[in-house]
Formats: sequence, structure tokens, C-alpha cells
Amino acid sequence: MVSLTADMSPLHPDRNLALELVRATEAASIRAVPFIGRGRKEDADGAAVDAMRAFFTTVNFDGTIVIGEGEKDEAPMLFNGERVGNGRGPRCDVAVDPIDGTSLTAAGRNNALSVIAVSDHGTMLDASSVFYMDKLVTGPAGVGVVDIRLPIGENIRLLAKALGKPVDELVVSVLHRPRHEQLIEEIRQAGAGTRLMSDGDVAGGINAARHNARTDMCVGIGGSPEGIVTACAIKSLGGHIQGRLWARDDDEKQRGIDAGLKLDDHVYEADDLVRGSNTIFVATGVTDGQLVAGVRRDGGYVYTESVVLRGASGTLRRISSEHLTSKWL
Repeated sequence: MVSLTADMSPLHPDRNLALELVRATEAASIRAVPFIGRGRKEDADGAAVDAMRAFFTTVNFDGTIVIGEGEKDEAPMLFNGERVGNGRGPRCDVAVDPIDGTSLTAAGRNNALSVIAVSDHGTMLDASSVFYMDKLVTGPAGVGVVDIRLPIGENIRLLAKALGKPVDELVVSVLHRPRHEQLIEEIRQAGAGTRLMSDGDVAGGINAARHNARTDMCVGIGGSPEGIVTACAIKSLGGHIQGRLWARDDDEKQRGIDAGLKLDDHVYEADDLVRGSNTIFVATGVTDGQLVAGVRRDGGYVYTESVVLRGASGTLRRISSEHLTSKWL
């Protein structure tokens, strides 16, 4: 079996694959531009899906979508099990979110991204039958230090010690949801600050794991697909991620069990979410955020900013691109 990365021969240049995938996230982000701040999240998502799908046909890989749009958002394309790529090159598991933060895009708010994550075939956990996951993400300092099974206050104190900073300087990102009211209160009682996110927990997790980022930890219940995608990025950053699947009702719990997933507080470690270090994560900003700038139009040009993270080399690359508006919009 051809490895997605780590093969440095000219036959399978993984760097080229990563850079080719950026073209797909750039296209999705640019196509979403007419809908930013227009209150039409379905239209924005549809445009991004169409653009990403079209560019996938030009990429030299044989991908199977393990985490797609169709299951969770009832989108018409890029569904779980769909084959993407031109069929030549390495076999891959693929996770896509043409817009992570459709509501953010519709409202014109920060931190909307277009995202693709890729790993070797058969290595990505298919958690599609349970839509939500409780997650804990930190940077490298949290590896072997924090644990999702511990109270949040204890994790905050342990991470502060590992980072060599006072607890009151720690910042914890949490999705701003009613289900997190108690969690937010416990974070503040422990002495840390909170950064409440309206959406976009992929960006929240990655920002918590990045060196010299403004947040130190990302916790709480968000999408399980987003957890898998985030794990691909964390492999590149050397950070810590754990997840517990969170079923909304007994029927969903049973679907998860039938699919072979482990619930009842089972903790999925990073290598359970995505096995090995052969991962690629690419993201392009739709709207401005801490991770990347959003799409910007200026006269006859459209500007995009993207990041490429490769687990095999532990690198994060930034790509700034300039596109002729006449070719895109």
C-alpha cells in the first residue's frame, strides 16, 4: 500500500498533494464570498461544496470521504463514502468541511474556514453515527499532563504549571452553548479566563495547540467530525487531543454502538482518532480569524490566506495567494 506521506521518492511527493489540496479550500472560500454577511448559510455552503468538489477531480489521489457534509448537515454532495480525486496516487481517508462555520459566514463573523484533512487509507475514525464529541485540546505542554477525565479546574492548574505561567493568565476556549454554562463557570472559578466561541471549534482547537497562540486550551462538546479534523492538525503541532463521543439520545447511542464506536465515557486518544503521523491538514480563511485571514477583495483581485500542516514533518506553512477576480467571481 502506498503511504500518503513519509515516502520522499518523486513518485509520491506528499508536499505536492498538500499544496494541491489548498487549491480546493481556496476555491471553496472564494465561492463563499458573495454570501458573507448575507444571512444565507445554505447558499454559502452549497457554493463552497460545489467548488471544492470540482477541484477534487483534478487532484492526484484516490480518496474516500470518511467525514463529509452529507451525514451531519444533509448537504447534497461530499457525502460519507464518496470517492474523490482522479484515482491516481495514494489511497487516502478524507475529512472535509467546505465551510466550518456556515453560521459565522452568514453573519459575517470571524473564524469561518474551509477545511480538508487527509490521512492514510483506513486510519481515520468514522464517528459519523454520533454527531457530537466532548474534546480537550492543548499544545505540546499538555501531553502527558492533562486528561479529559479530570475536573477542568485540575487540568487548568496542571497546564499552568507545565507552561510556567500563573493560572490567571490561562485562557480557555469554549463554544458558547447552554450545555456549557456549568463548564464555563468552573473554568472561571479555577481562575482562568474564557474565550467564548459562537462556532468554529476546529479553529479553536488548532489555536489552542499552536505555539505562542492567544489561547492555551480548548474544551467542551462540539462536532465529532470536527474532532477528527482537529486531530489531523494536532498531529502536526505535537499537541494533545482527547475526545469522548456524546450521544444526544438513546437512539443515537445505539447507532454508535451498532457502528462499533465506544461510548459511556470511553476516551479516544489522538491515535484512536487518526492513527499514525501521516496526516495533512489544509485550511483557507473564509472570514478573518486568529488562525488565518479571511478572503479579501480589492479591485480586480481576491486575496486568500491558507495554512498547510503536515504530521510527517511537523510543519505549519502559510500560503498567501492573489487571484484575478474575473476568473472567480
